[in-house]
Amino acid sequence: MINKLKQLIRPKYQTLNKIEIKRQAILDNYQRLQDAQPNATIFPVLKSNAYGHGLQELCQILNDSTAPMVIVDSFPEAQIVYHHFKRKVLILGEMPNKAYSYCDLKRSEFCVYNQESLRALAKLGRAKIHLFVNTGMNREGIKNLSKFLEENKNLLQKVEVTGLCSHLASAEETSDLNNIQLNNFLADLQILKKAGYNPEWVHLGNSAAIFTMNDSNLSAYRSGLALYGYSPFNEDNPNFKKTAKLKPALRLVSTIVSLQELSDNESVSYNATYIAKDRCQIAVIPFGYYEGLDRKLSNLAKLVWEKGESRHYLKIAGRVCMNLCCLETRDLNVRIGDKIEIISLDPTDDNSLSNLARIAELIPYEFLVRLQSNIRRFII
Repeated sequence: MINKLKQLIRPKYQTLNKIEIKRQAILDNYQRLQDAQPNATIFPVLKSNAYGHGLQELCQILNDSTAPMVIVDSFPEAQIVYHHFKRKVLILGEMPNKAYSYCDLKRSEFCVYNQESLRALAKLGRAKIHLFVNTGMNREGIKNLSKFLEENKNLLQKVEVTGLCSHLASAEETSDLNNIQLNNFLADLQILKKAGYNPEWVHLGNSAAIFTMNDSNLSAYRSGLALYGYSPFNEDNPNFKKTAKLKPALRLVSTIVSLQELSDNESVSYNATYIAKDRCQIAVIPFGYYEGLDRKLSNLAKLVWEKGESRHYLKIAGRVCMNLCCLETRDLNVRIGDKIEIISLDPTDDNSLSNLARIAELIPYEFLVRLQSNIRRFII
């Protein structure tokens, strides 16, 4: 009771930067992905702070979905899931052997890539595992499943094999490698079944594969980027149209903290890369490359000044700094405290995430995961 009273009277910190996560967009995207694969289950991938959206916030939102399990990379992420998601978690990444003993075995399943992690899990009792096979990406995984099963019979008797999985190297492209990997994966599935195992979860596909792969053997798909509203395909890919109804869920807003008047020929920020052609005003926001605004956006990208119902693009002026960014305000009546939208929900806007990533020569994944975890996230 005393702690609750303290929470009520404690001053609320007013943040200058905030990320808004649109709940309904996430839930709608999940349903669209599920509709695209009605005979399989969609596992939301929440690793890397839920692709920058906030792991805790995405867990809370997905409690209202039908997802039976979410996917993270490691034990620290799984801890957050235990507290904020009602159902199970699949730990995708490899961990120090000791870390497996910290996990909640009743709510966790684990990907196993090698004998070492299998041995660590076998010591814990009936841990549920997904055998990760190398089907052609050649980054990690079991390359000879028959040999692995034969050499580890005793260890496998101490765990429960609930899944078989692998990862596609070129799912977003038209590539012969996709068919090679699928065939290799299905061959491993038959090897596993012949050995007496019948895994519930058979998953190879990611976001792109949800829209391109249809095989009744696949009982689950792992969706990352598409869950958050972004197409895994380039616009010139014929599959891009299939993702048209996905809705970006992340909006990023900052606050003007300073206004500076420049005279003709004065510069702003590092190295004088922006020089005023006549008298002008510069607005400054406390958001730089540390927070996740790539330095390559300097003098190129446009952000949005919001005033009531009005929206005006302001071009970045000069170098993006570590914690600050300057904007050219032209003749607009801009004030300290006004809001600047850095990332828009509308994919057609100049400051959409996809467009900012294109200007910065990044893939959307990179831009998203670089958004600092200490920026406050709010579910809208």
